[in-house]
Amino acid sequence: MIGIVEKRVSETGRGGGCVLPHIPTFRYSSVFWGLIVVGMMVGRPAFAACTDPAAPGVQWLRCYVDGRSLASADLARANVRESTFQRSDLSRANFSEANAYRSKMISARMMEAKLDGAAFIEADFTRADLTRASLNNTDLRRARFYHTILREANLTGARLEGADLLNADLTGAMWTDGVRVCGANSIGQCN
Repeated sequence: MIGIVEKRVSETGRGGGCVLPHIPTFRYSSVFWGLIVVGMMVGRPAFAACTDPAAPGVQWLRCYVDGRSLASADLARANVRESTFQRSDLSRANFSEANAYRSKMISARMMEAKLDGAAFIEADFTRADLTRASLNNTDLRRARFYHTILREANLTGARLEGADLLNADLTGAMWTDGVRVCGANSIGQCN
């Protein structure tokens, strides 16, 4: 049985004073820490490096891809969660069925990009240019579109619950119902 031994310690160092418990060390601490290390190595998912080339299914988790030219890149089914693409050229890039949760596309050029069936939940498209982009059935819940250009974009079936379209230009965009085309001067809403 392991017991706690009391040890008297004084502020002057002469004995007497307060009583501190003395807890014996764990004899098997090296075994314990060894199991922790092995568990971390075994249970670790394999993520691709942020420097891996753009390709379908690439794993760019929390990567900084700012200012890069990825025009016409195929990123279908890619995992780009919480990655930033600020000021990147993503014109005609394919993000179909990609997981882009909380990604940042701030001031990105995304003209004619394909985002069909992708999850851009809580993504930030502030000042991005999505002219003629295809966002069919894209999950855009709680996404930010501050001053975003969505002219002639196709939003058929897109989920926009909680999305912020403050000063977004929706002129000529196909609305989520797949029927209505937003009129001229559709700023912040589809008129």
